[in-house]
Amino acid sequence: MPRLLGVDIPSDKRIEASLPYIYGIGPKTAKQILEHASIDPNIRAKDLSQDQLSAIIQAISDLKIVIEGDLRREIQSNLKRLQSINCYRGIRHRRGLPVRGQRTSTNARTRKGPRKTVGVQRAKK
Repeated sequence: MPRLLGVDIPSDKRIEASLPYIYGIGPKTAKQILEHASIDPNIRAKDLSQDQLSAIIQAISDLKIVIEGDLRREIQSNLKRLQSINCYRGIRHRRGLPVRGQRTSTNARTRKGPRKTVGVQRAKK
């Protein structure tokens, strides 16, 4: 299993399909990286030489693609900023509700979690 930038990528897949296993790289960016590194996208990841792996790493740094820990940290800081300035989106993030205008009266179970049944308390006689 080849390791790129601290991430194990699947060795039996084509390198074009293996690169998106790195957080921050999608199919389109993977094509762009391979084109910049002048590597055939149909080569299996296990067949890459050390020179080709270093060419991929060089292409990622040349194209200034933010990946893995740096990208996660950037996203977290953006959310913290929204929450600290108390804007609408920040408040929705803090409460765990949908952020982008979806309805909440019926759906939104992914964001809100499983239903919490509210029971009725009867008075003792």
